[in-house]
Amino acid sequence: MSGTSKTAPGKTPANGAPAPGEDQDLGAAGSQLTTAPKEETPNLPSLGVIGWARWFWRQLTSMRVALLLLLLLSLGAIPGSLIPQEGVDAMKVEEFRGKHDVLGPLYDKLGLFHVYSSVWFSAIYILLFVSLIGCIVPRTWQFVGQLRGRPPGAPRRLSRLPAYTTWRTGAEPEEVREAALKLLRKRRFRAHTVGDAVAAEKGYLREAGNLAFHVALIVMLIAFAWGQLFKYEGNKLILEGDGFSNTLTQYDDFKSGNLFDPDHDLTPFSFSLKDFHGTYEATGPNRGTPRVYEAQVTYSEGAYGDEKSKVIEVNKPLEIDGSKVYLTAHGYAPILTVKDAKGNVVMDKEATALLPLDSNVTSSGAVMVRDGYRNAKGEKEQLGFNAFFLPTYGGEGSTMLSTFPALLNPMLALSAYHGDLGVDAGFAKSIYQLDKTNLEEFKDSDGELFKKQLKIGETMTLPNGAGTVTFDGVQEWANFQVTRQPASGWALAGSVAAILGLAGSLFIQRRRVWVRAVKGDDGVTVVEMAGLGRSESAKVPEELGDLAAVLYEPTNDDDTPDSPDTHVVPAEGPEK
Repeated sequence: MSGTSKTAPGKTPANGAPAPGEDQDLGAAGSQLTTAPKEETPNLPSLGVIGWARWFWRQLTSMRVALLLLLLLSLGAIPGSLIPQEGVDAMKVEEFRGKHDVLGPLYDKLGLFHVYSSVWFSAIYILLFVSLIGCIVPRTWQFVGQLRGRPPGAPRRLSRLPAYTTWRTGAEPEEVREAALKLLRKRRFRAHTVGDAVAAEKGYLREAGNLAFHVALIVMLIAFAWGQLFKYEGNKLILEGDGFSNTLTQYDDFKSGNLFDPDHDLTPFSFSLKDFHGTYEATGPNRGTPRVYEAQVTYSEGAYGDEKSKVIEVNKPLEIDGSKVYLTAHGYAPILTVKDAKGNVVMDKEATALLPLDSNVTSSGAVMVRDGYRNAKGEKEQLGFNAFFLPTYGGEGSTMLSTFPALLNPMLALSAYHGDLGVDAGFAKSIYQLDKTNLEEFKDSDGELFKKQLKIGETMTLPNGAGTVTFDGVQEWANFQVTRQPASGWALAGSVAAILGLAGSLFIQRRRVWVRAVKGDDGVTVVEMAGLGRSESAKVPEELGDLAAVLYEPTNDDDTPDSPDTHVVPAEGPEK
């Protein structure tokens, strides 16, 4: 007789066990291949309050509801990315409200201007936490119980399992079981002898990976929430030679999480920009591309910390007690001396930062003389200049665009205004743009706006003896972004753990193997091997065939007539 190998009769459920009623004696052998809770169809008309609460809890802690909540959370984050948020840019929110009379009030009612702190987003977030925790905790305890226990004994009829093979041998049953136990343990199965059979199981990392994935997901959600609530981010433009202290009033712009407290959560430190150094590709297709882009700073931690030096480069920030200082931009600040009609100096070699417009650092901005100026009539006024700066001017007749980002041929173009700058009205105004509402143009001899191009050392004389402006030189500036994102390390660890856990749950299969050896009616030992996996897969039959082939060799002599058939073929019904 040759050994037989077959699949279980009829259809096999997804967990690999025969359908109920097909083999009642399978019992514990096919149970607990997963820690997923069993689905129970409730008797809806007779549920009652406790029944409905239990049914609701089971639905909330089911995997499909957790996935649905995760999808809703992702969809809810979309308006937070597309619509201006009050915590990020309150001015843009006000601008949006002013332009949209219908959408503005509607978004206010829906909480779309503060998505991440809105009631509906918080509700989804909390329900997702409850769902995941309610799903993980019981499954974890069940999994721990399975690890502390032993694989279940063999069912009465191994031939009903999805993968099965049998052969006869002249070896004693005890010898076969001992050899099987040794082989299975060598293949990293948890194995032990139960009655006349050896029971073994492996693939526990599948469920461990599944649990690890969900725990990591919770860690990521907590880290994300913590980071969003307590984060801060601010920008500061600093001229060479100037410094910065990490206080709220020092920032040019600042945004933070809802629970951020500037009195306690700002890291105490200060730094000064000693020098910015940048070099650029001079020729070729990458002409103008930065080669060296670094800021030399000195910094100190706390109020009385020792002064230290550091070179900040792109993507190489200065890190101080959880806060990071990034170098984000660079530009130029023309140095000007302004005198009034009587020759009194009202701006003494003061640098004014201009904002870059392109990769060659063509820059624009505004120069404002707020105090001390008197016109030719002796009246107090304020001066304003629209400024346009080219670090490398192409020469007369060329476009008003810089041809290179370094200071090779600097040129400053100014157009002049006088009157009221509007900076004393008590309203916030940009220092990079002139408010011309109460300003008048200086006129040239043709009645046009008075403007002039200046090289370093040249002076512009204002019409009607109103004063002079001298271009004394150029100072460089660097822009720094100071950020703190709490729990970012936890978020990274959670992401890595989630990937590893997901890989384990997808690629590892939990399966069981039984080897039964008993004396037949003719006194010859009959060996049966069967395997059962959580889901139907070619891996279980292949592994069973490999184990059977290895076990067959030491338990059979050359004259033994039977050998195992290691392939699996479909069967139409139970073995007779």
